[in-house]
Amino acid sequence: MIVKTEAATDAAYWSRRAWFEAHAAGAGAQPVPVDYLDEEHAVWAAVVPALHERWERLAVPEVLDAARSVELPHDRVPQLDEVTERLTSTGFRFEAVAGLVPVDTFFGALADRRFLSTQYLRHPSSPLYTEEPDVVHEVVGHGTLLADSGLASLHVAAGEAILRCDEPAARQFVADVFWFSVEFGVVRASDGTTRAWGAGVLSSVAELDHLERVTVRPIDIDEMGGQAYRIDQVQPVLFGAESLTHAIDVVGTFFEAATNENVLRRLQAQRPSAVA
Repeated sequence: MIVKTEAATDAAYWSRRAWFEAHAAGAGAQPVPVDYLDEEHAVWAAVVPALHERWERLAVPEVLDAARSVELPHDRVPQLDEVTERLTSTGFRFEAVAGLVPVDTFFGALADRRFLSTQYLRHPSSPLYTEEPDVVHEVVGHGTLLADSGLASLHVAAGEAILRCDEPAARQFVADVFWFSVEFGVVRASDGTTRAWGAGVLSSVAELDHLERVTVRPIDIDEMGGQAYRIDQVQPVLFGAESLTHAIDVVGTFFEAATNENVLRRLQAQRPSAVA
């Protein structure tokens, strides 16, 4: 676990975070432009080039193509409206929220090709890792994926699946599959290396640097939906597909067919006590 004691005691940082929360326009509204501070641009400028340098070695080719397509700046924090303008090919738009939102709100927005994003940045004492979804994660991670038509459609399919599944256990199963795919999906390349395509890996230098040591299991929906994880540490177990096309096919097929009935049936077979 990575403990950011300096961030925890930085009153000025948390005051700034409170400002972001107060000025977030919310789901369904056009984001309010942010006058980012020099130190916030500095955090972005420190982490984004470091990520892209690693992407050249550790990201799937489709992510590199998407990054060239969206052309996010490396030296400053972009406005969310600017990100939306760069996603015209897939029709996604970014909207600003104060922080984590309810599952149905977040995934419901995805079904409508809207991505609910934070606008604050991680603390400058820990630019290479954050356990929270800051604007680096949202824009560099998901924003890059959303420039690819197949990955954009996978986000939509996940949102539609959550909307169909209103049983808590089924909804959690779908969200966990999303975690181990759209957030932390990897591919086992033909040369034996592990390459990232999930937004949570792509937006974290710590996760990328950990790829050589992570346990990679074959992609499997039932295992992904039942694998425990923590959000406050680098992931020890990931699930790897043969290619990004393979990952989208396996995960997308599950999302598109997910209903309360068939997801609960999976859970019943896997853990009889998990379903009443």
